[in-house]
Amino acid sequence: MIHQPKKGNILSVPDVKQEKYLVWHIEGGLGKNIAATALCQSIKQYYPDRKLIMVVSHPEVFLNNPYIDRVYFVGNKSYFYDDYIHEKDTLIFKQEPYNQTDHILKRKHLIHNWCDILGIEYKGQQPQVYVNMAQKMTTGLWKRNKPVMVIQTNGGPLNQQKYNYSWSRDIPFDVAQEIVNNYKKDYHIFQVTRPDSQKLDGVEVIDKPLANMELFALLVEAKKRLLIDSCLQHAAASFKLPSTVLWIGTSPTVFGYDLHDNIIANPPQGKVKLIDSYMFDYNLDGILHECPYIDHNEMFNLDNIYNSINK
Repeated sequence: MIHQPKKGNILSVPDVKQEKYLVWHIEGGLGKNIAATALCQSIKQYYPDRKLIMVVSHPEVFLNNPYIDRVYFVGNKSYFYDDYIHEKDTLIFKQEPYNQTDHILKRKHLIHNWCDILGIEYKGQQPQVYVNMAQKMTTGLWKRNKPVMVIQTNGGPLNQQKYNYSWSRDIPFDVAQEIVNNYKKDYHIFQVTRPDSQKLDGVEVIDKPLANMELFALLVEAKKRLLIDSCLQHAAASFKLPSTVLWIGTSPTVFGYDLHDNIIANPPQGKVKLIDSYMFDYNLDGILHECPYIDHNEMFNLDNIYNSINK
């Protein structure tokens, strides 16, 4: 005998509310990823009903962020289409801020251009890298018998760069060595550089891969920081650590922070011929024939750098 349910007792299946997502895809260097952390909180505030899914080239800087629901490495997206795209309520932001008019014309900061893409208000947001208890302890890796100073002389990927020195971003060797000579008596100096780049005398060299948080801990331990337009100046901003930052082929208006003392290289003398330049003036790889300086002494006034470091 088949029993029919009594009227009024029929079990109803509740409606399952579909999850909403926002996927933000970011490629590029570590510094660019650190800069992106400035907007995770703003995104969640502007899109509170959506889970924030990050697809990034440097996941470590996002892992502890309380405003992010899931982090994926750009090269590892198993089942991503099924989970977040197919028949899902998803907003996708995969645009490249470097291709925006205001970035190319150097009218807005990188973070401001991202705000325009994401449709959120720019309020001068700063990078926010969150550190857990165990990561905070890594500052002990960098304790020495003297106060610590860190100099990042060379930037970009550790490998696969054509030249061992990029004139458009790196500190000229002779300039860096003179600075080291001036401070090595009173400070234990770490040089952050690439394996193929020239090593300074009187420093402890860091040219091997480290966990991002181990490298950032060096900034926290350091009493003085001389940096370039690379990952460490973004990280220093995220930890509110004022630093001296040297700028050659790029602009602090686009990539820098007011927290830092930004020292811009002297304008080149004579007429500069940018024969290969398309949307941007100088290539970060430091293409040799683009260099507009005859001698490294033309770039910076050392007294300005010393005055900044000594603040």
